[in-house]
Amino acid sequence: MIRPARALLAALCASASLAGAALAADAPACKTVRLSDPGWSDITSTNALASVVLDGLGYKADVETLGVPVGYQALANKQTDIFLGNWMPAQKKFRDELEAKKAADVLTRNLEGAKFTLAVPNYVAEGGVKDVKDLAANAAKFKSEIYGIEPGAPANTNIQSMIDAPAYALKGWKLVDSSEQGMLAQVQRAARSKDWIVFLGWAPHPMNNIGITYLSGADEFFGPNYGGAEVFTLARTGYATDCPNAAKLFSQLRFEIGMENEMMAALAEGTDPQKAAKSWLAKNPAVLEPWLAGVTTLDGQPGLAAVKAKIGA
Repeated sequence: MIRPARALLAALCASASLAGAALAADAPACKTVRLSDPGWSDITSTNALASVVLDGLGYKADVETLGVPVGYQALANKQTDIFLGNWMPAQKKFRDELEAKKAADVLTRNLEGAKFTLAVPNYVAEGGVKDVKDLAANAAKFKSEIYGIEPGAPANTNIQSMIDAPAYALKGWKLVDSSEQGMLAQVQRAARSKDWIVFLGWAPHPMNNIGITYLSGADEFFGPNYGGAEVFTLARTGYATDCPNAAKLFSQLRFEIGMENEMMAALAEGTDPQKAAKSWLAKNPAVLEPWLAGVTTLDGQPGLAAVKAKIGA
């Protein structure tokens, strides 16, 4: 039998444990987590994965589609809480502005091994275009056009700077502003007819299944290693203090190229992002353990068990 003193001690420890769990829970005001999406399928994918996990924890994700400059302004104005798509170094200007204002905190690097620079279909590379400096000699084949994404995106600014730089001899070339979907539709049309096209390419993304070659020579604008990139998670200043439990989750959310490629492929086939995310997590529940280590539900219960139950893992 347990002696009375030992029984009392055990009861006190249990009570302290329960109190600790309750303290780990966030305030009710943290229930809605506001995220932004520039309209890129990779961020749509990671937002969906985060949303499904948040739902299992008793939170609610509110995702708003905002262009990159507007999204950063919303974070600075505390109109959003989290941004999962801080691509570096392409978005360094925006990140520097936030840091100068002390308007955002870096929670984690959520993706490594990404790429982000100009690309061409493989048949164009086989035709002799493997470096940015090869573009000028083939201006007629490209119709002197480079396809970018939405107006105001940092990548488009980089492309325009390349056009303006004398070193590339691209005077008279035009940056075609579009959107991720519009640009890729144009690339796919060109690929079907073997027309020449140069565009903003990146990985992870299903566009790599088309068969593309990243161009060398753009290190000054997109960074070394063919625009080798890292993606960071940013939070509005004060979010980790206001909502420490949710912030802990976001500080532990890390993704992989293969994971995002699978998610984006599902979205390209027309699958709803939430359904795609729930299906992927149900098939790959092992990722939840590091994501949810020490994270509780909104009301302070064990987070991992709750999320697994919600997705049927």
